[in-house]
Amino acid sequence: MKTSLALPLGLAGVCGLFLVIASCKPGAKEQAAAADTIFHGGSILTMAGKEPAYVEALAVKDGKIVFAGSKDEALKLKGGSTTVSDLAGKHLMPSFIDGHGHFINALSLAGQANCYAAPFGPGSTKEGIIASVKKLIADKNIPKGEIVMGYGYDDSIFPEGGKLTAADLDPHFPDHPVMVGHVSLHGAVLNSLAMKKYNISADTPTPPGGVIVRKPGGNEPEGLLMETAFLPIFGQLPKPSPNEQMAALVEGQKIFAAAGVTTAHEGATHIPDLQILQRGAKEGKLFIDVIAYPFITEFEHVMRTNPAETFMKYNGRLKLGGIKVTIDGSPQGRTAHFTTPYLTGGPAGETDWRGEPTFPVETINKMVKSVYDAKLPLIIHCNGDAAIDNFLKAHELALGDAKAGDHRSGIIHCQFVRKDQLDTIAAWKLIPSFYTEHTYFFGSTHVKNRGKEQAHFLSPLKSALDRGITFANHTDFNVAPIDQLFVVWSAVNRVSREGDVIGPDERIGAYDALKAVTSNVAYWYREEATKGTLEAGKLADLVVLDKDPLKVEPMAIKDIKVLETFKEGKSIYRAP
Repeated sequence: MKTSLALPLGLAGVCGLFLVIASCKPGAKEQAAAADTIFHGGSILTMAGKEPAYVEALAVKDGKIVFAGSKDEALKLKGGSTTVSDLAGKHLMPSFIDGHGHFINALSLAGQANCYAAPFGPGSTKEGIIASVKKLIADKNIPKGEIVMGYGYDDSIFPEGGKLTAADLDPHFPDHPVMVGHVSLHGAVLNSLAMKKYNISADTPTPPGGVIVRKPGGNEPEGLLMETAFLPIFGQLPKPSPNEQMAALVEGQKIFAAAGVTTAHEGATHIPDLQILQRGAKEGKLFIDVIAYPFITEFEHVMRTNPAETFMKYNGRLKLGGIKVTIDGSPQGRTAHFTTPYLTGGPAGETDWRGEPTFPVETINKMVKSVYDAKLPLIIHCNGDAAIDNFLKAHELALGDAKAGDHRSGIIHCQFVRKDQLDTIAAWKLIPSFYTEHTYFFGSTHVKNRGKEQAHFLSPLKSALDRGITFANHTDFNVAPIDQLFVVWSAVNRVSREGDVIGPDERIGAYDALKAVTSNVAYWYREEATKGTLEAGKLADLVVLDKDPLKVEPMAIKDIKVLETFKEGKSIYRAP
């Protein structure tokens, strides 16, 4: 491990100016040069470079880092109003950048039942889910007839063949339509009142790219709807009032700030959600940065009011980062698209089931080309290897000889990528945003569904690193809680719920795992000049941790606590 106290490249002239000013008599110039805050007395990791580099002190002024280096030099920037912050042995580093999630979901979580499985919730059993929904109804005094929602249902952790159905929910909720969202965010289980509310019956056809699980021996829906069968219901969910939306926007950001995240990713933004975010930005409600990716099905609508030239620029802390395309489903929900069959069949009992593309291949090709023709960044959801094949073909068809240009197209999840596909991704400079938390949450499920060899190559960070691929890593919030240290832990250890190591050869070191939630993501978002490392001229987006992730045992990384989060030098979260 290298330790460096050297000034960042190009800083000598700036620091020389500071030293000259510091030697003069106190006056306006000295006060103008004085830092607002100087941090010292702890482990300060810059995240700059291929190897870990530490400095003794960090100076911040007007929301930006003005110095990173020795304590003695930093203290020369101390003025009458400078706050000198002694870290008391704690760890300071760049704040975390969300490598893919659904920020907008944070706005509604306070009004839904937590149905996550342990250790994040009570949803490891049907009884736990039912109890959580009942508690929500009682706590919120939800009137009869009003829909009740939960999030985080994971059927993969139930005993073999176990699943939540309408029949499980109906006796406990005779007066409320209930919808328990699947942990994949690609569907939900509805009770009978909810199915009636949304006109789901035996006569409802299963749409292309969708799943309606039916009761054995008949056509009656069992409760679980996935993919395109669920999308119309999602679009009809009740919306809060404008004032409730703004209050929820503030509360949602607090969830991210408490996790040390100062740049959030809104990874499939629909028109109503974009309107909420834009209103919040206009009214000054955003205190972290949010990058939104409008969904491809609303591309033309969005472009009418948000032309291409308005993308990639922050306005009130909101940036339109590009366009999102989804071309398959989730592997744990058995809707991801593969070139080989699932060992356990399809979600509705299908045999020789390989999943399906969300859209026909010809449509996928047109979608990808339309984004590139508009000169906009693209992020594309691909879980199975067949989906990745479809994207790589669409990318090449759209760009031809320019396929290896500086597009920074992001492959979201990229979980079951093959080695030959990694070679192509490296050659074309594409950026996968992997999802190593699946090794913990769904590792044993993937072994069961896909076999050990393929499951152990899940989110292959080491193979990507060996090929020189720049990659991100993410939570897919709220599929999993926004917890970047758990993301890092999963990349370093790859340990399942059951204690098995899922793909030991794909483990990486803690420093490279941290890059996948800081500097690498900043590069992907084309924000490497302002974020991701502690260097002079960059934003003072910082997080203070109780321990240094590089200096604890690998299995202890997930237990590290966020103590304080700073956005542009201002504290936005402090642990109780």
